[in-house]
Amino acid sequence: MKLLITGGAGFIGSSFIRHLLENQQDIEVTNFDCLTYAGNLGNLSDLCTNSRYKFVKGNIASSKDVEAVLSQGIDAVLNFAAETHVDRSILNPSSFVQTNVYGTQVLLEACRKKKIERFIQISTDEVYGSLQEAGKFTEKSPISPNSPYAASKGSGDLLIRSYYKTYKMDVIITRSCNNYGPFQFPEKLIPLMILNALEDKSLPVYGDGLHIRDWIHVTDHCRALLEVLLKGQPGKVYNIGSSQEKQNLEIVRQILGILGKSEELIQFVKDRPGHDRRYAIDATLIQTELGWSPQISFEQGLLDTVSWYQEKTDWIKNVLSENYLSYYQQMYEERDTTLQNL
Repeated sequence: MKLLITGGAGFIGSSFIRHLLENQQDIEVTNFDCLTYAGNLGNLSDLCTNSRYKFVKGNIASSKDVEAVLSQGIDAVLNFAAETHVDRSILNPSSFVQTNVYGTQVLLEACRKKKIERFIQISTDEVYGSLQEAGKFTEKSPISPNSPYAASKGSGDLLIRSYYKTYKMDVIITRSCNNYGPFQFPEKLIPLMILNALEDKSLPVYGDGLHIRDWIHVTDHCRALLEVLLKGQPGKVYNIGSSQEKQNLEIVRQILGILGKSEELIQFVKDRPGHDRRYAIDATLIQTELGWSPQISFEQGLLDTVSWYQEKTDWIKNVLSENYLSYYQQMYEERDTTLQNL
């Protein structure tokens, strides 16, 4: 089987490529990525000599790029390519619409014309909106996004559904809870807190820090995606969660405890607009239908993740290069200004 992995230089995409090549000897992978700030070929540097892996630079919003790569004999497409950072979506919603909505449609249409056998959309539980203190999102929960990021992903999901209903394409949507693990770009909560704590910098926590997320190790997510690829039913949505709910503040304190750092490093900052209070995933469907279940506890996964970031100094040095630092300094200055004016 020949797979096209869009966004394969990112955190989850690169993890899935590695998981595929390690566990499926009959699969060849083409990594298709436009290498934005979060796309890092260093995530897959160990695969450069693997004959079953190749990289093609391109943008899913470019019909020319997509048609060219699909002409290489692709059997199935998994679309990881997306703008994903909520803070950035507040500052620049248009880039999220361009990639997550228009890019998804361009990719879908090209796959339809090329008669690609299977299309899997990697989505997020954020499309469901916010939960109260009880209950979990199921695949039948209504889409009710509260940020431009979530709205753009939800819009992409609706396009996926329309191509199943209208054109009878073999499409599947997966919606995962929060991921963590090696190679995650340090704009997200866990790697940001780890790297700041290692340098004794302040750890910024939104609002009261009591926002709750369900957390899954990226390896467990990749195992679930492989089951969906091989056994998933066309037209379905599969929620992927681990039932390991944690408050943001609890996670920050755990990281400080692992590193032996003082909780005085915690700095509470103004909450961001539209910040969902709680997410929780009901993963019963994928467990009963496809036989998947999470294997990594949050406690062990967090220990392993902290150790990884402590050891991978070369990777961190590359990611936190001058270009990245200047980019993020400007972004967070703009974000803080925006929040003050709201």
